Amino acid sequence: MLLLSEVIIANPQVENFEALVVVLKQVSKGSDERFFRMDVKPDYTDVPDNWEDRLEAAFC
Repeated sequence: MLLLSEVIIANPQVENFEALVVVLKQVSKGSDERFFRMDVKPDYTDVPDNWEDRLEAAFC
C-alpha cells in the first residue's frame, strides 16, 4: 500500500499541491502498488477542498 506521507517525505522538493499531484502520478506509474491511502492531509497553502478526490484520480 502506498501512503501519501511516504510520497511527501520522499519528495522534499515538492512545494505545492499541484506539484504533489504530478509526483503522485509519476510514482503510481512506476509502482506495483494497487492501493493508495491518504494518511495525512498535505500541508501546502494551496490545498483545495477536494484534495482527496484529486489525489485519488492522480493515483489511478
